Amino acid sequence: MGGGGKIPYPKHVWSPAGGWYAQPKNWKANTAVFGIVIFGLTALAWNTSAEREYRTKFPEEGRFFPSRYWSKQIIEHEKAKKGESS
Repeated sequence: MGGGGKIPYPKHVWSPAGGWYAQPKNWKANTAVFGIVIFGLTALAWNTSAEREYRTKFPEEGRFFPSRYWSKQIIEHEKAKKGESS
């Protein structure tokens, strides 16, 4: 009822995915390291994008605008606007 044992396969075959029945012993550690690398690269790309963002038209006051929280230009514009009105 178990379907039998593993099918014999050629040991000399190599594939990037690991070949037949690939289950490396350290797959959890490899996955965690790669996840950290992906997170780091995403954070680096996000930071670079936020630094280079340039706007000619600013978001309207009081409207939801996500990049309002990380765009230096918008933050400085809103501080200057707040300073003018005070």
